[in-house]
Amino acid sequence: MNEGLNTVSGAVSVSGLVSIVVSLFCIWLSWWALQNLKLDLVIRNPQGTQGKLLQVLLAIVLGHFVAGFLLDYLTWSQMIRYMF
Repeated sequence: MNEGLNTVSGAVSVSGLVSIVVSLFCIWLSWWALQNLKLDLVIRNPQGTQGKLLQVLLAIVLGHFVAGFLLDYLTWSQMIRYMF
């Protein structure tokens, strides 16, 4: 019975680690993509503290949504094997 608990605990740990890595990668990717955005058309001082903070927050929000999609897609693709 203890072996089953260790297996479940290991699977949850790996799942959590994969989620963290995917989320951080997507946030970094969003930050990189936002560097090409001309924020000076929307923000008064994009190089200031508030402009950079807005860029970081946008990267986090966008990265979170992209990571959520990728993790959901990964989960759904793993569920397909139970269909047959």
